[in-house]
Amino acid sequence: MADAPNTNDVLEQAVNWLSAGKKVALATVIGTWGSSPRPVGSQLAVDDAGEFVGSVSGGCIEGSVIGEALASIEDGENRILDFGVTDEQAWEVGLACGGDVKVLVERADDKADLDRLTNQRPVATVTDLASGKRSTVTPTEDSGELSLSAEMLEGVRQTLLDDRSKTLDDGDNKLFVQVFNPPLRCAIIGAVHISQALVPMAQIAGFDVTVIDPRGSFATEARFPDVTMSDEWPDDAMKNFKPDTRTAVVTLTHDPKLDDPALEIALKSGAFYIGCLGSRRTHASRLERLTEAGFGEADFARIHAPIGLDLGATSPAEIAVTILAEMVAVKHGKLES
Repeated sequence: MADAPNTNDVLEQAVNWLSAGKKVALATVIGTWGSSPRPVGSQLAVDDAGEFVGSVSGGCIEGSVIGEALASIEDGENRILDFGVTDEQAWEVGLACGGDVKVLVERADDKADLDRLTNQRPVATVTDLASGKRSTVTPTEDSGELSLSAEMLEGVRQTLLDDRSKTLDDGDNKLFVQVFNPPLRCAIIGAVHISQALVPMAQIAGFDVTVIDPRGSFATEARFPDVTMSDEWPDDAMKNFKPDTRTAVVTLTHDPKLDDPALEIALKSGAFYIGCLGSRRTHASRLERLTEAGFGEADFARIHAPIGLDLGATSPAEIAVTILAEMVAVKHGKLES
């Protein structure tokens, strides 16, 4: 089964349709149980001609959802749809077993609102599933039709931090919180063989990847097609890159002149993952240098070294798998950052 477009692609297409004078509806997965094909927050956009982009089930229920979306375009009414995906339907789209999916369908009239969701991130939309009223919440502001308590705003902002859309209970009301975060980023220091394998893997996993290496013979377009590259020295490149809480930093050169400056900037940032290639002996020497640079035990605890989960990997591609697996595990709270 082909990968579904991400939410940003769906919203951008919806904006394009509205700009062209078409009418649009959005369908959003707001709840799942069992082996659901698509996670909560997945979206599908439909125009008034029945063209669509995105996915809410991988193919099991799209036909019914599109029909309901066209009805919403006509009457302007929100719809909440409940589907049971049978094991047979799930098998047809590549899943082991079925589950239940709940989908919110709503007409999308406000192009400026969709533009903001596409461009102003992080932001969450909060929709009252009973009334259809909606507000938007950022880390510092909120606006819209809903009067959200301080406790509810805290819950919405925690959902933003957790990067997982979900439904929250507000007394007798159910509020669906959809998260729109900037893409995850990954800075890879060193255009080495492991990087050549790691870059496409990380891109498939949803990371915007930048490879940093001032050595011209390493960082070439032939070796790293379709990826952002920087030939600046790592200290300058990382200052421009500005790692944040949605950033993973991976150092792979084995050269302290290249790895250490990037590592120092990463440790001063909120990067959620910092991993360094090298043996335990290499890492011990690294910690000595960082100690001389003024870093301490709390900083050292953030560094994953030797990098990657211990899966017995030996080849560059296998090592890349272990690195990405560790990044994902940290992101989802399965390992300490």
